[in-house]
Order: sequence, then structure tokens, then C-alpha cells
Amino acid sequence: MTLSNFTTSTEFILHGFSDLPSLWQIVLFTLFLVTYTLTLLGNSIIFVIVTVDHTLHTPMYYFLKNMSLVEIAFTTVTVPKMLTAFLTKDRSISFLGCAAQMCFFLSFGATECFLLAVMAFDRYIAICVPLHYMTIMSQSKCVQLALTTWIIGTVFSVCQTSFIFHLPFCKSRYIYHFFCDVPALLRLPCVDTSANEIFNTAASVVLLLLPLMLIFFSYILIFTKISKLKSTQGTRKAVSTCASHITSVSLFYGACILAYMQPSSNYSQGKERVFAAFYAFITPMLNPLIYSLRNEEVKTALRKRLFSRVFNKAS
Repeated sequence: MTLSNFTTSTEFILHGFSDLPSLWQIVLFTLFLVTYTLTLLGNSIIFVIVTVDHTLHTPMYYFLKNMSLVEIAFTTVTVPKMLTAFLTKDRSISFLGCAAQMCFFLSFGATECFLLAVMAFDRYIAICVPLHYMTIMSQSKCVQLALTTWIIGTVFSVCQTSFIFHLPFCKSRYIYHFFCDVPALLRLPCVDTSANEIFNTAASVVLLLLPLMLIFFSYILIFTKISKLKSTQGTRKAVSTCASHITSVSLFYGACILAYMQPSSNYSQGKERVFAAFYAFITPMLNPLIYSLRNEEVKTALRKRLFSRVFNKAS
């Protein structure tokens, strides 16, 4: 069955949080609206400040700028549709709309996984081989690494989405989720989906565990190097540059692994939505705070820009 067979006749209904009482829906709408606003504001500030402040034109902040862009896109794929459903009670989404939402969501999610691994590699080079840092992490190399993460995310998402949306969805039109996610869609076809589930498991291993192993291995080497440093100040500075990244990795990967790699026997619609909400909404909102509050260079750049703006207005 091909994509064209569905485009004129099929739409899905996103169950979302419609099973909750009206009061809870109002609370969730307010919470998600505030979260989305803070996500856009925080990541936009990081993106702009890294772009305009020349002291932040280093490989680490180049990747952070890419991360901010990914976070903005990642949340925008799902949140506006969900907020609209809260307001209008219209939870329908077209077949093509659902396919596009899944494709972009998977693309940005996969890009973030590998971008976190690239950021860990950057910290490894900076701390373990500092004399060769600018040679290894040249501007062209940084662009190539960032572009590779975007390409991997795009290729994976197109393959995964095509694989799923060529299935005949005839069991039900209801998606028991607040967006078109892979596990929720795989419960709707009226044919055997074991091949899709195997592919989804393999993809989860590659996209989640492989980058996580690279991050873990990088930090083993980093902390081995740090343990040999004699300077307390040098040790503190090395740890501070890694702390924000470790926090971000822990939040993002923790929620993703709980959402996508738990056995089907433990499946729960409530838990799935909670885990998905955490990595899709909460983590993108927290990342700007994590990277700004724990990073002196970013805080200094922010203060400099804010004070210069206030001073210019006063004069």
C-alpha cells in the first residue's frame, strides 16, 4: 500500500491528554505554553549571543549554537499542534501532516543525539590534547562535524518514516499520544509489524546507545586526564567545562532510553507520555539555563551585551 492511497482519505486523531479532567487540561496547557515560550526565548538568546560575541567564536560554542537551533526546531514540531488541540479540541491530523511531524521530530532528535556525542569529543580534544586543539577542531572540521549530525538525522528520519507510513493503518485512527511518535503509530497497522519493531529497536540502539557509548568513552579519557592534573585551578576549570554537557546528556538520554528502550511488557500510555514530554519539552527548556548558569564565559558575554545596551539607551 503506497503513500498516495492515504493522502485524500485518511487522517488520525491525536489522543493527547483528552482523558484528563478539564482542570488538568487547563493546567497542562498553561504549563506547556510557558515551557515552550521559555524554550524559544532561552535558546534564541544562546544562539544570538554566541553569534554576535566574538569571544564565543570557538568550537565548543559553535556546537552549542547548533544545539540551540536543534532545540528550537525539536519543540516547534510538536508543541504548537498540541497547544492548538487544547484550545480548539480539534485533535485531528492529516496523514501527510502526521508523517511530516514524525519525520522532523525523528530528524531533530537523532541530530541532537549525535551532536551531544560531537560535543563530548570536542571536550576530549580540548582537555586531553590541548596543544593540538585548534588544529584538530578547525573551523572547517567543526562545520563538517555539525553537518554530519544533521545529515545522519535527516537520512535516518526519512528511512524510518517511509518504512512506517507504507503500512496499512486499518485498526484505528486514534494515536494514544500527543504527537505522531513511532511506538504509538506501530500499534495501528493491521499487518505484522515485527520487521518494523526490529528496525525500531536497532535504530534506538544506533541512535541512543552508540552516541552514549562515545560520550561515556570520551569522559573516561577526560576524567583520567583530569585526575593527573596537579593544578587545582586547572582541574576545576576542566570539570566546569564538562559539567553542563554531562547534565544535558543525563537529562536527554535518560528520558529517551526510558521512552524507547523499555520492553513492550512494561508499556504504559501514561508513562510514555510523561517520558516523551520530558525530553520533548523540559530538556530543551532547561538546556539554556544549564549552559548559561554554569558557564562563566556565557554569563560574561550576556552581562556585557545587556550592560552595553542599557548604557547606550541611557546615553
